Amino acid sequence: MGEQQQQSPAGVKYFRLSEIEEQNSFKSTWIIVHHKVYDVTKFLEEHPGGEEVLREQAGGDATESFEDVGHSTDAREMASGMVIGEVHPDDRHKLVKPPESMVTTLKDENSWWSNLVIPALVAAIITLMYRIYTSE
Repeated sequence: MGEQQQQSPAGVKYFRLSEIEEQNSFKSTWIIVHHKVYDVTKFLEEHPGGEEVLREQAGGDATESFEDVGHSTDAREMASGMVIGEVHPDDRHKLVKPPESMVTTLKDENSWWSNLVIPALVAAIITLMYRIYTSE
């Protein structure tokens, strides 16, 4: 494990993703937010959102969840004290999730289809049937 750690010229510790993923227990809980690695082990019980939220993200990229919640400036300052390093530059591309966004787009198109077009067709058919039955 120690041989994987490297330091940048600026003295920042780099951690490989495999090493970060192993830190997902009560003894050691690390999360990633914006490529920075946070050791939140001692903060689990104090986290205002509950420790479960942090435990779900343990060993992984919590950037989206962190930003979705809209943490305060105070929370961000507090978090900065828990930074222990950064994700190794060679592993950062693994955190990008383009396939997920494509799935979301498909879902959005599907919901547009099912929310607008299908009800319009059903309404047209019902109107047509109503006219046929009332004209006889």
